[in-house]
Amino acid sequence: MNKLPAEKRAAIIRCLVDGVSIRATCRIVGVAKGTILKLLPEVGEAVREYQRSVFVNLPCTKLQLDEIWGFVASKEKNTDPELRGMGKVGDVWTWTAICADTKLMPCWHVGARDAFAAKLFLDDLAPRLANRVQLTTDGHHAYLSAVGRAFGYDVDYAQIVKVYGGQGYPKGRYSPAELLRIEKNDIIGKPDEKHISTSFAERANLTMRMNMRRFTRLTNAFSKKVENHLHSVSLHMMHYNFCRAHQTLTLNAKGIHTTPAMAAGITDHVWKIEEIIALLPN
Repeated sequence: MNKLPAEKRAAIIRCLVDGVSIRATCRIVGVAKGTILKLLPEVGEAVREYQRSVFVNLPCTKLQLDEIWGFVASKEKNTDPELRGMGKVGDVWTWTAICADTKLMPCWHVGARDAFAAKLFLDDLAPRLANRVQLTTDGHHAYLSAVGRAFGYDVDYAQIVKVYGGQGYPKGRYSPAELLRIEKNDIIGKPDEKHISTSFAERANLTMRMNMRRFTRLTNAFSKKVENHLHSVSLHMMHYNFCRAHQTLTLNAKGIHTTPAMAAGITDHVWKIEEIIALLPN
């Protein structure tokens, strides 16, 4: 069986993590679409398992959580009602967490936007932390029970609720409604008010939309299979955490920006794409 050379694998990964579509990657690298669709699950699973294994005893003390919308095959309103409950097509939400200090994204979950998904997400996040943390989420009610079950009272948890007016501006399709006020509600413990924010999480959502083509709005670049959606998210997180130097992190002794994984003490250098390829089974 022919094996794709490491150079070709690295070229494909570089395109995918920079937001290039699969078909455009085919033209740039000179490979078939099926070759990319075979590599993506392999590398996605490898980097997901690697991050799950090293994201333990994390030094995070302030975490922000959020959910970002996407869809698989078709939007919810256009999906066959018989298929909506299967979790394979329709709207899909990616739950994310980001450390406000290191900018590390230690945990994510792809699924529905409901209490069950919130439970799976928080149950995965809580054991990875070495310290008591301050947690901030939006006002989504599913967080209330999920945080309580995962952390108990060993957390300082607050919700930030943005109250908007009834209608958006007529200027554009995604123009937001008028922001009326912001409410900060203490839920558990004694969260520090100056750190009650989801700004970093919302900015991370923008990074995801810019660097994963299948998250781009108003295009035909959506995911066709939920499994590939998950693999794409896992690959993005690996590149973001280990390979991409974050512009807001302090310069290290060598005069270069550090990655979130370096800031969190998980690695001592900026990873290259070839190191990601090395995680693949032989």
